[in-house]
Amino acid sequence: MFDELFPILTTADLPRALRFYRDLLGGTVTYQFPPEGEPGYVGLDLGGSHLGIGRQEEPGELFNDRVTLWLYASDGDTAVDKLRAAGVKVLAEPTDQPWGERMATVADPDGNRVIIATRATMK
Repeated sequence: MFDELFPILTTADLPRALRFYRDLLGGTVTYQFPPEGEPGYVGLDLGGSHLGIGRQEEPGELFNDRVTLWLYASDGDTAVDKLRAAGVKVLAEPTDQPWGERMATVADPDGNRVIIATRATMK
């Protein structure tokens, strides 16, 4: 049911983070949203690993909102239902996103955000 897991760091200064992870560590930007202009989110590959970096001005409601885990599932709605049935707290129900994916947010036992997403289908 679950296919891929990667961390997303949150920063108030995305250009500064890119100078570190892209320029100094050698990461390659493989995704940017929005695709044009100042990004709010970038995905980088570094060797065989993937890292997301998102811009967030203010901390969120959770205790640890600096790191989020992104988890792709073949069927995100079913995955969220399974987690809810096991007592996992659902913070945001599955919703279609402007970039084409569908995502929901749950909390792990320590209050960290885990985004459950279904990849966009090619049309």
